[in-house]
Amino acid sequence: MTISRREFVKLLGMAGAAGMLPSSVFAAMRQPSDLYEIPKFGNVSLMHITDTHAQLNPIYFREPNVNLGFGSAFGNPPHLVGEALLGHFGIPGGGIEAHAFSFLDFDAAAKKYGKVGGFSHLKTLVQRLRDDRGPGNSLLLDGGDTWQGSGTAYWTRGKDMVGACNLLGVDVMTGHWEFTYLDNEVIENIGEFNGDFVAQNVKVKEDAQFDYKFADFSGFNEDTGAAFKPYTIKQVGGVRVAVVGQAFPYTPIANPGRFIPDWTFGIADERMQGIIDTIRAEEKPDVVVVLSHNGMDVDLKMASRVRGIDVIFGGHTHDGMPAPTVVENGGGKTLVTNAGSNGKFLGVMDLDVKDGKVRDFRYRLLPVFANLLPADAEMQAYIEQVRAPYKDRLEEKLAITEETLYRRGNFNGTFDQVICDALREVNDAQISLSPGFRWGTSVLPGQEITMDHVMDQTCITYPETYRREMTGADVKNILEDVCDNLFNRDPYYQQGGDMVRVGGLDYVCDPAQEIGNRISDMTLDDGTPIDADKKYVVAGWATVGSQSPGRPIWDVVADYLRLKGTVKIGKINTPKLVGVAGNPGIADYPKTSS
Repeated sequence: MTISRREFVKLLGMAGAAGMLPSSVFAAMRQPSDLYEIPKFGNVSLMHITDTHAQLNPIYFREPNVNLGFGSAFGNPPHLVGEALLGHFGIPGGGIEAHAFSFLDFDAAAKKYGKVGGFSHLKTLVQRLRDDRGPGNSLLLDGGDTWQGSGTAYWTRGKDMVGACNLLGVDVMTGHWEFTYLDNEVIENIGEFNGDFVAQNVKVKEDAQFDYKFADFSGFNEDTGAAFKPYTIKQVGGVRVAVVGQAFPYTPIANPGRFIPDWTFGIADERMQGIIDTIRAEEKPDVVVVLSHNGMDVDLKMASRVRGIDVIFGGHTHDGMPAPTVVENGGGKTLVTNAGSNGKFLGVMDLDVKDGKVRDFRYRLLPVFANLLPADAEMQAYIEQVRAPYKDRLEEKLAITEETLYRRGNFNGTFDQVICDALREVNDAQISLSPGFRWGTSVLPGQEITMDHVMDQTCITYPETYRREMTGADVKNILEDVCDNLFNRDPYYQQGGDMVRVGGLDYVCDPAQEIGNRISDMTLDDGTPIDADKKYVVAGWATVGSQSPGRPIWDVVADYLRLKGTVKIGKINTPKLVGVAGNPGIADYPKTSS
C-alpha cells in the first residue's frame, strides 16, 4: 500500500495539527513487510546518514527514555519516547522496529536482534538501494559528526572516516565535530574527501581575510568571505538538485574556538534565504535540499522562516524520526527529517519530480541491523586495515558490567555515571561534572567493557581532566546555564547536547521554568545541602575555553575500570524532576513529580 502526496496532505489536515504526522499515514507508508524492500518510486532518491560518530563496526545503541519538550515542542516529534513515540508513528510494540526506534525492553531485544550499524553493513544497504534505483538516480548525503567518536578517528585525525566515506560513496556532507580538529586538518581532510563539503553559514572573519592561510582552498570565496562552498548542484535522474549546507551554528561556543580561530558560524536565516532565492533564480533547480546539523528543533523553526526549501535532512540531536514533519511557511511546505546516530539508520527520501517541482514523495528511515545485512567485503577489509595498528589497545578488557551501560537522554545515563564516579574516585573529588554529549555506544549486561567502549564514550580532541575548587553558587550557575541551553523554549537559544552529567550531587530540576529558577535543593550524596558560599572539590573534563592540566579522561576511566573489575552502579545522580507529569517526552524515570 502506498499513499500519494495529495492523500498525505489531506490526512495531515484531518489530524488537526500542522507538522503532526498521523500514525495512519505513517503505517501506510511502511509497507511492504520486508524491512529493506523499498519499491522504486519517482525519479530522485536521496539517502541520508548523520552523526555516525566514527562507528565503523556494529554496536549496541539504546534510544532515550527522556527527551523533554515544552511550549510548542510539547507532544511533538522529536520529543516523544517509548510508547508515546510508537503510538504517534503507528509502530507496533514488541517487534524489530519498536526496538530500533525506542528504548523499550532494550536488553532482551538487543540480544534477540543483535547489533546495529557498521559501515560494511551500511555499504551493503546503500548499494542495494542504488542498484534498485539505477545509475545516476540517487545521492548519499552525510549530515556530519562523522570524523569523531572513536579511538581510530582520534588517532588518525579523522582520516579513517574520510576513507570510509569515500568507499561508501558519500556525495555531499556538512559538519560539526569535524571542526574540533585543527583548521589545517579540516582543510586537509576535505581535500581527501571525494564528495562536496558544503556549509553556507561558515565565514572567514574579516580581520583574517587579509592574510588568510587557506586562500588557495577551493571552497574559499574571497568576495563573500565564505570559508566553504555554500551549496552544490547535482544531476540526479535527469533532475537538478541543489544541496545547501548548514554546519552546526554554535561550534565555537560548544567546542573550542581555539582550534578554528579564523571561522565564524551561526544560524544565519537571512543569509540562508538569500542563498535559496539566488539558487532558485540563477541555478533553476527542480529540488532544493538543506543538509543541516542544526538539531531538529532548530530545523523546524528554520523551516517555518525560510521559504523555498523542499526538504531539510537534519542531524545533531540524534533523533531517529520514522517520518518527516511537515512545516508550513510563506512559500509552501518543507519536509523536516532527522536520521538518528551511530550508523544505526539510513534515511531514504524518494521524490517524484516533474516540471521543476516535487509532486510526491515516499520516506523510510531504515534501521541498519548487522544480522540482516551481509558485510561488504571491500569495506570490511578497509575497516580491519585502519584498526590494525590500534587493535591490541582497543581490545583491552577493562572490566565486566552487571547492567546495561548507555548514554542517551536529557540526564545521566549509566555510562555517564561510570565516568562521573571515575572522576570523583581517581581525583579524590566531592563532585564531578561530565558534558552532556549525545554520542556513545551501549554495553549489555555481562559484556566485557573494552578500551574501545571507553573511547566511544570519551574520545574528543580536548579530553584533558581537571580538579579544582568551586563554590556552591558556581556549580548552580553551571547547571542553570546548561539547563537553559537544553530547555529554552526558543530553539535558536538551544545549542544541542543534553544536561551536564553529575556525580556526588543531587538536585531538583523544574525544566519548564526560566533560567535561574530551574535548579534547586542541591545536596551532596550524603544529603548535606550545598552552601552557595562554600567551596567544593570538583573534577571534570572537556573544558572549552582553555586546555585543562590533567590526564585524558579515557586514561582516568580505564584506571577506574581496571581497579573495579566489575561494574555495578550503586546510585545514579539523576535529578528529581518537577513539572513534567504527563509529558510524553519522559518514561521509566525514577524521580518525577507533578
